[in-house]
Amino acid sequence: MKTFKLLIVTILVLFFVGCGNKSTTGNDFSLKINNEKKAYKTSDELSVILNNKENKELDSVIFYLNSERLRVSEKNNSTTLSLENKKLGIRTITAKIYSEDKIFETSKNITILSSIKPKLYTYKILETYPHDIKAYTQGLEFKNDTMYESTGQYKESSLRKTNYKTGEVLQKVSLSDQYFGEGLTILNDKIYQLTWREKTGFIYDLETLEKTGTFVYGSSKEGWGLCHDGTNIYKSDGTDRIWILNKETLAEEDYIEVFTNTSKIKSVNELEWVDGKIYANVYEQSAIAIIDPSNGAVEGVIDLGDLKDNVTQHPDLNVLNGIAYKGEKNILYVTGKNWDKMFKVEIIEK
Repeated sequence: MKTFKLLIVTILVLFFVGCGNKSTTGNDFSLKINNEKKAYKTSDELSVILNNKENKELDSVIFYLNSERLRVSEKNNSTTLSLENKKLGIRTITAKIYSEDKIFETSKNITILSSIKPKLYTYKILETYPHDIKAYTQGLEFKNDTMYESTGQYKESSLRKTNYKTGEVLQKVSLSDQYFGEGLTILNDKIYQLTWREKTGFIYDLETLEKTGTFVYGSSKEGWGLCHDGTNIYKSDGTDRIWILNKETLAEEDYIEVFTNTSKIKSVNELEWVDGKIYANVYEQSAIAIIDPSNGAVEGVIDLGDLKDNVTQHPDLNVLNGIAYKGEKNILYVTGKNWDKMFKVEIIEK
């Protein structure tokens, strides 16, 4: 019996020693980037090396960018990491170090910018349509020839089906007073509508506008704009982030951060999917950013600076907000908060 007990103890000791080979953090290693900069571009390659403070014997090192495995380095050789096709924003380089039967980790944050300078665009007004001057526009989207619009303000928020050519509101659903309506999108005969600070979204039947469900936000800060590519739904939250939602569960599965070649774009607002790109109003800026959905790079900026001068000027007049695309090449339909007109515009490269 004593022999048996001794065997059990020995097995348990060996088991726990074996389980000791887990990741550990500490001051044994740090990560160094040769020729370090404040920010990097997707065209850059980083030369990284470990500072091995205790001169430990290394077996191998695996480098990650956030959760994406980049490459393996034998021993402690200087390693080149490519940033090509990586998402923009603040990213974390992590080194997982295998040494002396242990696994160590050390990490370092970097900022990745776009490697391209955005193209600049202007516009030409093709047609002008009436628009409800009391509509605090938060979202626009076409389904065939019918325009759907979400409006905001507490006690005034609504979902509307409209005749865009006449401005007539064909059907309207008012939100409860405690909700501030935000962006919308239409997918598989369902309308998805955000609210601002209430962390709640609504789902409607496209034909009847009957409310059929709700959804809640995950980590996103607020509800601002929505669009979709047929596979994913994209959601802005008033920051530089655009969240990627599962179209079935509405869960936030990932996000991109919106950056140019020099800086991040804050306050991303109303969204529209146009020919493989996300078009986004930037709050309080008379401009639309054209964004690569794969990494957040701003590829173009549409300057609509004086469009507001073409609407009736009044005390409640507010900013440009509302982009709709009808499938016509280089053509957008745009309006703003409490604008009495909507415009069909042609987008022209400067």
